[in-house]
Amino acid sequence: MAHQVPVLDLGRFSSDRRNLVIEAGSAYREYGFCGFYNHGIPAGIIADAYDVFSRLFALPEDVKMRYKSAAGGQRGYTPFGVEQARDQAVPDLKEFWHVGRELTGENPWPDILEPNTWPLEIPDFQEKSLALFAALDGLGTRVLQIIGLSLGLPQDWFRDHVNLGNSILRAIHYPPIVDRDTPAVRAARHEDINLITLLAGSKEQGLEILARDGSWVPVSSIPGTIVVNIGDMMKRLTNHVLPSTPHRVTNPPGARADRPRYSIPFFMHPNPDFVIKTLDGCISEDNPDRYPCSITANDFLMERLREIKLL
Repeated sequence: MAHQVPVLDLGRFSSDRRNLVIEAGSAYREYGFCGFYNHGIPAGIIADAYDVFSRLFALPEDVKMRYKSAAGGQRGYTPFGVEQARDQAVPDLKEFWHVGRELTGENPWPDILEPNTWPLEIPDFQEKSLALFAALDGLGTRVLQIIGLSLGLPQDWFRDHVNLGNSILRAIHYPPIVDRDTPAVRAARHEDINLITLLAGSKEQGLEILARDGSWVPVSSIPGTIVVNIGDMMKRLTNHVLPSTPHRVTNPPGARADRPRYSIPFFMHPNPDFVIKTLDGCISEDNPDRYPCSITANDFLMERLREIKLL
């Protein structure tokens, strides 16, 4: 990983919690990104998910289109060239598939937490993708404990606010780039919508974050590390104390453009009725409340989905 983005041992949460919280809080305030190892997710769970998703994207286009999302891109398949970053003139060079939360009890928001779509052509798809969803959901809750403590909140402050969140496991396929002169890129400059994003196991180059000096810094994953970044909901909740850092996925040079790229981010969302209201501890004379009007997590999400052409 690029030297500017800290990588921390999550195992220190039980042995050196205070210093881990200080270091993670500092990383998020400075970069909006932090990497964690010793996170407890077996490599096999991540590898199995990449396997089923690569098989999914290899299916014929007409087969994938049978599973095209009818829920604003929140479940199932979204074709190539649909999502368009805010303030960008052309869509990104990617297709993706979304897996959402599976509920075991009553669904309090049936119009929001919609059922998943499963591709019949890949029998083990559901099992392998849900295994990674559950693992990242659990890890995200642990990272939120660290973030909460760094903000002076109780350790489990976030727990009951994310337990039924509309979180999304997104499998992304960036196909080979046929037109080398295209003005489009694999993922144009953007910030994530949600609370935090966990990036599982991507080994490909191309992810870059915007540093404070205006330069773009490459972020390449170290084996066994999961990168976790701040999203716009957290940025708003914390009154910009924790920044949602712009990032992008660039088009590779030369022969590397002939190869596909795969990525699996997990977008962790609050419960749909969670009210994003500026935390008192993030308001000061030097940092007055930027958001005197609160908004629910679902209303915030719907606004952003319209902006990126998924609604």
